[in-house]
Amino acid sequence: MYGDGEGTVWDRVGRPRRDCMCYLGPPTLMPIGMRKSPDVSPRRLSDISPQLRQLKYLVVDESIKEDLKSSRSVEDINSASIEERILRITGYYGYQPWNAVNNSEDRPRDTVVGAVDGQATTGAVAGAESSTSRRRRLRCCLRVTTVQLQKALWGVVMVMCVCSSWAGSTQLAKLTFKHFDAPFTLTWFATTWNCLFFPLYYIGHLCKSPERQTPRQRFRECCRFFGDDGLTPKVFFTKVAPFGLLWILTNYLYLQALRKINTTDASALFCCNKAFVFLLSWIVLRDRFMGVRIVAAILAIAGIVMMTYADGFHSHSVIGITLVVASASMSALYKVLFKMVLGSAKFGEAALFLTVVGGANFVFISFVPVILYFTHVEYFASLEDMPWGYLCGVAALLFAFNILVNFGIAITYPTLISLGIVLSVPVNALVDLYTCEIHFNTVRLIAVFIICLGFLMLLLPEDWDQCIIQLSTKLRKRDEPAEGSGEVGASTGLNWNRGRGRTSMSTFAH
Repeated sequence: MYGDGEGTVWDRVGRPRRDCMCYLGPPTLMPIGMRKSPDVSPRRLSDISPQLRQLKYLVVDESIKEDLKSSRSVEDINSASIEERILRITGYYGYQPWNAVNNSEDRPRDTVVGAVDGQATTGAVAGAESSTSRRRRLRCCLRVTTVQLQKALWGVVMVMCVCSSWAGSTQLAKLTFKHFDAPFTLTWFATTWNCLFFPLYYIGHLCKSPERQTPRQRFRECCRFFGDDGLTPKVFFTKVAPFGLLWILTNYLYLQALRKINTTDASALFCCNKAFVFLLSWIVLRDRFMGVRIVAAILAIAGIVMMTYADGFHSHSVIGITLVVASASMSALYKVLFKMVLGSAKFGEAALFLTVVGGANFVFISFVPVILYFTHVEYFASLEDMPWGYLCGVAALLFAFNILVNFGIAITYPTLISLGIVLSVPVNALVDLYTCEIHFNTVRLIAVFIICLGFLMLLLPEDWDQCIIQLSTKLRKRDEPAEGSGEVGASTGLNWNRGRGRTSMSTFAH
């Protein structure tokens, strides 16, 4: 290392003999700045005095000296003492020359100051790291909280929109039948509006998507939902036409029921479709069995029976209730078969599917209103006498309701969308009460309450019981330190830290 490069230091000074190793006496004989290693004792300097005399003639090249000056761990060899030189060369463990001082009186103070500075530096680094991690954790929590708050606010807006669109379409359809008693023609007219789904979706695609595609490219990409061959005639008649038929039956039976019963009973009974979806999924799709949903289905059936009993089992109300239950059954069958045959669909695929349903309704079902017109089943004097305002209002509200139900999950939670459907029941009840079209007795109130309760129970997630158990466990663990605060305060600091560590670990484990 040092010298002219012809040999090592040991070639010049000779290696110390093994019998020169011995233990040093009192620790006061150690040079200033030395730190005694716990495992290796230093060599006695008197045993290698000939070699020490040779160290005086060691020199360092100027180029090497400049490099050594920039290193904190190595001092200038000319300014170092003999002891420090031999300690460097012999490799004394733990020796740090930058801690050496010339004044023995200042050594304890400098040593303490160095230790304090080291501890302060370490504490400052640890504090900076902990503060950085806390800021990152706080920023992440704020971001998550902001996203959840935004979705919750959008959920409130969605609940109000879903509730108002469904209740408004029901009330407006009831009012339309006073001027235009043609439920199937209204169903055909409202279903034809589904042709607007894909054009509106494509407008949203142009506004938000960075990769803009032509309508034809987007159409072909969404057609892959029907299979590798796209939307062929075979696929249309086997996978699209049955769902179009179920769609028309659902809406027609519901509108037909509005001619027999009030809107409150109709909207409450239609909420039973959630229970029917669960029963069909459990039987056909082999979904997970849940006791709470079985109880909800039982409540829905009990509510139907009590609703029928509320009007005294008159033929007029019984027919209306049967039509609403049939409409809810068609809706449940539509959802279960869609999941079984086609699976889940993206937004563009769902928009294309509903557009195809609306187009098929216009092409293949248009003859039915014509037949009903000429047979005077659904007769109207002329096109000018038709209440186009009511017809377009009902169709627009149903179209808005279908948009919110099918595409509202992009901005909020599906549970909140379903909550808007059940909230339409009290809204319809208030409207019926204001217009004096309903008589609320005890049986009807209990029936409506039972059906709505069953609908809300069906909105519970599959692991709702585990979530409740974990929440109760966390709340119980949080209360334990508060209850044992007196004992903790009486104990020592070490015991307090241990108890707090055990509590945190148990809380984290649960």
